[in-house]
Amino acid sequence: MSTLYTINVINNSPTAQDFFFFQKPAIYTGGAKVYSNSIYQEVLQPYANSGSVLTFECLMQFYAGAQTQLPNLSVGQDSGFITSSQAVDLTSATAGVQTANTTLLSVDPSLGLSPASYTEGVQPGAYRIITPAFNPITEVLNAGLAVQSASGGTVLSSFINAEPSKNIDCQPVLSFYVQTGTYQPGTVINFSTSSVGSAICDTTQGVTAFNVTYNPQGTWTVTSA
Repeated sequence: MSTLYTINVINNSPTAQDFFFFQKPAIYTGGAKVYSNSIYQEVLQPYANSGSVLTFECLMQFYAGAQTQLPNLSVGQDSGFITSSQAVDLTSATAGVQTANTTLLSVDPSLGLSPASYTEGVQPGAYRIITPAFNPITEVLNAGLAVQSASGGTVLSSFINAEPSKNIDCQPVLSFYVQTGTYQPGTVINFSTSSVGSAICDTTQGVTAFNVTYNPQGTWTVTSA
């Protein structure tokens, strides 16, 4: 069953602020460098003048994601243009329990991911994307973790460069971050830089709703909602 995570943001600074949201990168095997994307962005007026609250909702049914990569992948630019996603389940830690933990990536006739099914050998807490044989020079692809907003939109949260004929295992990490900035959903961010001085909403202890306040001093206050 999917879980809805909610983050409510209040801007207590004296000026309007741009806020963007992102997720801690998943743990990957089957690739090298891990990239992160912004998953939501909005401008918020000061609470004292407007009474406005920015609410971000993310439906955490896990989704495998694949995307046609744009040339010259760089921070602040869109990571790709054609995106495919497929609901998946994580491998159970209980012996004998089979979950729909694997999806097959296809590139012919177009980019796609198959409905998930069970595969042995995927570590608990992870899912697998199996890539086909393809030319990585003419077909440059991203593969990784996608998230779905409450409105139904899907965006890659983190990803690696997909290599041909590989098993890409992805273990999601359920921590969300809020930071000031103008990174639109689906644009590449530098996680190490963006996470410094950000608000952290850690769902790993079972909390699903957070109240986040941006203070006049540029600091954050995070509480469970």
